[in-house]
Amino acid sequence: MTKAELVAEIAERAGLSRPQARDALEAFVATVTASLKMGKQVRLVGFGSFVPVRRAAGVSRNPKTGAKVNRAAATTARFRIGETLKNALN
Repeated sequence: MTKAELVAEIAERAGLSRPQARDALEAFVATVTASLKMGKQVRLVGFGSFVPVRRAAGVSRNPKTGAKVNRAAATTARFRIGETLKNALN
């Protein structure tokens, strides 16, 4: 599903106009991003959690050439699926 398709679906299900649905989705993404940047996780009970994860510096390999490449430390995010969503998918 693309962002445009998601916006259209949100608009239809919530009874919003497309611009309102787009603004709501963009506000959600911005809020989750800001929270993760501050090192906080975002929990949506039943759906899942967005969790910030610190990845240490290390050495990786270029898959094409096999050459070693130094990898800087970085912060990334993981999504942990909630029980309700997991049950709905299975």
